[in-house]
Amino acid sequence: MKKHTFDLKFWLGIGISVFFMTLLFRKIDFHQLAAALEMVDYRYIALAVVFTFISYFLRAVRWHYLLISEKVISLASLYPATIIGYMANNLLPARLGEFVRAYVLARREGLETPAVFASLVIDRLFDGFTVLLILLATLFTLRLPGDMADAETALRAGGLVMFLLYCGVLVFLYLLKRQTMRTLGLVSWVLKPFPQRVSERVIPLLGSFITGIRLSSRSGHILAMLVSSLLIWTFAVLPVDMALRGFGIHLPITASMFILVLLVFAVMVPASPGFIGTYHYACFKGLSAFGIADNTSVSIALIIHGTAFFPVIIAGFYHLWSGGISLNSVRKAGEAA
Repeated sequence: MKKHTFDLKFWLGIGISVFFMTLLFRKIDFHQLAAALEMVDYRYIALAVVFTFISYFLRAVRWHYLLISEKVISLASLYPATIIGYMANNLLPARLGEFVRAYVLARREGLETPAVFASLVIDRLFDGFTVLLILLATLFTLRLPGDMADAETALRAGGLVMFLLYCGVLVFLYLLKRQTMRTLGLVSWVLKPFPQRVSERVIPLLGSFITGIRLSSRSGHILAMLVSSLLIWTFAVLPVDMALRGFGIHLPITASMFILVLLVFAVMVPASPGFIGTYHYACFKGLSAFGIADNTSVSIALIIHGTAFFPVIIAGFYHLWSGGISLNSVRKAGEAA
């Protein structure tokens, strides 16, 4: 059953990616596209790759503090697991790299996988609120062209929905931690209309998950989580800016922030492994808003995606090899999720 679901997600994602890639390339002159790629100053692209890996390293730093109440884990374990997880996101459907990341670290450090995965849920909540800050900073400081009024409205609506969603998740997690039995009882009541096997699966998972959350309450650790979150996304914005500069395009940093927010929304859409199609199309539309020619916009989208796609796959395979982990075990961990 899981294998069937895994295959279904994979082929659904492929179909969505093909659709968006068709939209992207249907009016593109491939000779002009090749010419645009030949004119790139690849020194900026090299910097984009460096900044991307700094962002991954900072993710490992934040993960250290998220898990510090569970176990003090060195970056020598956290960083390879982070890279392998992002490699798996590029190769497996449905963002299964998060499960792979938890599996790799739990295997290496002798931890329970649910406890490690619980830390990654909190990790994503930190990401969500940081992206909301970027979105707000962008919408209040960046003046979009008049024909982008609908997109601006959509972004504000999306930001509001994300804010309410994350607040709801935080309230639910707080209640689940403080009033575990009552909250699980409420969830069981909500799930009554569904088949009993759903409740039998969800309730134990929630119980196992919440016992795995052991966040440190020390002010220094909380500050480290907050500061690392801001730095992670600072170094996520910079590769976009570097890619633009590589094409000789100089826009305010808020433009790169705007494009990054679009990319964050794009990767939420089901797609093939590596977010092919949805990622490129969102980047293309964001660049087009600033009057950048279609061929150049597509070229930049390909470069931005490439800097986050190919280097991390190469680095991920290296860490698999150096850690004595087989690719097959990583794939099975993803399918089992």
